[in-house]
Parts: sequence; C-alpha cells; structure tokens
Amino acid sequence: MSEKFVSSTAPEPVGLYPHARRVGHLLFLSGVGPRKKGSKDIPGVTLDDEGNIVDYCIETQCRSVFENVRAILQDSGSSWDQLVDVQVFLTNMKDDFKTYNKVYAEYFADNQPCRTTIEISSLPTPIAIELKCIATIYDD
Repeated sequence: MSEKFVSSTAPEPVGLYPHARRVGHLLFLSGVGPRKKGSKDIPGVTLDDEGNIVDYCIETQCRSVFENVRAILQDSGSSWDQLVDVQVFLTNMKDDFKTYNKVYAEYFADNQPCRTTIEISSLPTPIAIELKCIATIYDD
C-alpha cells in the first residue's frame, strides 16, 4: 500500500512529485528546501535581477527548511519526533557546516535521527540546503 501526500502549508514542489509518500509505517519525504509557500522567495537568499545569488544566510535557510519539513510531517500525519533518518545536502560545506550543525542541534536536541550530510555543487533552485527525510507514521 502506498499513499501520496501534498502539504497545504509547505512550499509547492518544483517538479512532478508529492511532498511525501507513505509505504507501510514509513513516510518518505521528497527533497525539501527553504522556500516559502505560494512564493518564489527564499528566506535568507538575496538574488540579483538575473536570479543569481548575491548573498545568503545559511542559518535563516536552515530554520526555514526545518519548519518546512515539520509542516510536511504534520500534514502527512507524522511528526518531528518520528523522524528516523535525515539526509542533508549543502552546497558549501566548508563555510556553512558549523552554522548548520549548530542550528540542527537546536532542532534535534530531543529526537536524534540518523543523519548524513553531503556536499553537492548545486541544487535546482538558488538554495544552499535541502533535506531528504524518512519518518515513521502510525494510524491512530
């Protein structure tokens, strides 16, 4: 059995995919970035007129992406404390890891899922971080 979820509060996917898919008691989230719902605005990112990144704040992006993940989990019937695995994609490990790790520790102080952090050269939109998560989900 498989069920798709599209969140009513998280930003729209940038392609043809759901925010999450449930298979049994697992919920698989698609890649989640820091954009805001209903907007192309990216918290913590300043773009020039041609869409190139002029400046960014990784702390602001981290907080926004974590809140987007939380929204998708809640809208799908799971929750933050049911996260079991988090894959984090950063575009600048050298400069951003320390700040990202500090913010991550705030959000995951109680629930500590498995985590992998990977540096990549770019993401499909002008963002510096994206999360791919797996959570548990149970019927009431």
